[in-house]
Amino acid sequence: MSAAPAAMTATEAAEALLARILYAEAGGRPARAIEALAAMALTRARLALACPDAALRYAGGEHPSSTARALLAVLRAPFQFPTRHPHHPDHARFLAPPEADPALAVCRRIARRAMAGTLPDATGGAVLWHAEEVLPRWAMGRVPRLATGGLCFYAEAE
Repeated sequence: MSAAPAAMTATEAAEALLARILYAEAGGRPARAIEALAAMALTRARLALACPDAALRYAGGEHPSSTARALLAVLRAPFQFPTRHPHHPDHARFLAPPEADPALAVCRRIARRAMAGTLPDATGGAVLWHAEEVLPRWAMGRVPRLATGGLCFYAEAE
């Protein structure tokens, strides 16, 4: 009889979920774009820890007790990362990323660096993003803080 697998810590769970989201949202893009998306998610998590309004906006109203729990709340909150939606065309990439894909390994390394606090934030604290092939209404007339690898990152709406 085999023992039950050990429960993941919040940090391990956040790292694993972040890697899957990075892979689904940006796995085919350059590493710099994947890093920027990870940094933006961490910015949202830090804001959710510090501010009830940000917790409502980015973490689904949860009031987490640590950065790892805040990141989990941000990653699980509705409307933050489109590939988490069951009807998104890339939802399968989120649900079951192919273990042998080198892009998944890149996303895991970036997620590990993000959770270790060693990932620089090239977005300058951006909290909004979109793929450049889509222009959401909220982005019209705004200048991104960073555009890299087909992703655009913005500061909070003024």
